[in-house]
Amino acid sequence: MPREAITAVLLTKNEEVRVARCLESIRWVDEIVVVDGLSTDRTVAICAEYGAHVVPHAFAGNFGDERNLGAEAASHDWVLALDADDVVSEELRQALEALLTTGTPHVAFQLRRKSNFLGHWMTRGGWEYHYYTLYRRSRCHFQGRVHHVLQIQGSAGVLDAAVLHFPFSSLEQFVTRHNRYTSLEAQELLETRGVLPAREVRYQMAIRPLKLFWKSYVKKQGYREGWHGLIFAMLYTWVNFLKWAKYWELVRDRLEPCPAKGSESCAS
Repeated sequence: MPREAITAVLLTKNEEVRVARCLESIRWVDEIVVVDGLSTDRTVAICAEYGAHVVPHAFAGNFGDERNLGAEAASHDWVLALDADDVVSEELRQALEALLTTGTPHVAFQLRRKSNFLGHWMTRGGWEYHYYTLYRRSRCHFQGRVHHVLQIQGSAGVLDAAVLHFPFSSLEQFVTRHNRYTSLEAQELLETRGVLPAREVRYQMAIRPLKLFWKSYVKKQGYREGWHGLIFAMLYTWVNFLKWAKYWELVRDRLEPCPAKGSESCAS
């Protein structure tokens, strides 16, 4: 039985160091579409060597739009959405080949994302999870700037096979990337939720980071990952704090006063 065709859609910008590893892992797909944010290194040339169709597009701060742009350029209905720091495992390739051959009533699937944190595969602490990245473009689209969500018209399933994720090679790279992401997230918060009550902002900066650390390090057993688990839990907490601190920076002139003590409006 012939299988259905599939397009891999990849987002890039100055990814000459990592993109070849990703492209090598998806040689088997029927088409590769790359939405490139006007790279100034060899990213586009490397993608061309793998036969990818490159769509140049200046990044405007919305990852959901970038995903949708790539899907619109695809020739096939099934889309596998990837980043340059992803690698399709052999386990996943076989699972996808079987799915495309046998067929399915579902229009989207969650795949398992397995992340490598500074040379260490994280299985606890919240860094191995399922997420939507395989879908029919005729029935699904992404919405949202940074943490974009797949909007699905139809039923969805889970394919428990791994996309291998290599998000950064140093803590400096992590900090640089999330400094950029949190600025986008803070702006999105303002646009979607407006000026929030001072008590909500204070809670998000003072209380929620503590809960997030507890969730990652204790509840999800990040402590069992040793130093990697501790550092990841601290970074996870810092990212949330930074996002809300940047939101506060955007609205501070419109936010009601929040004295350290004696203010009902800022009580947690």
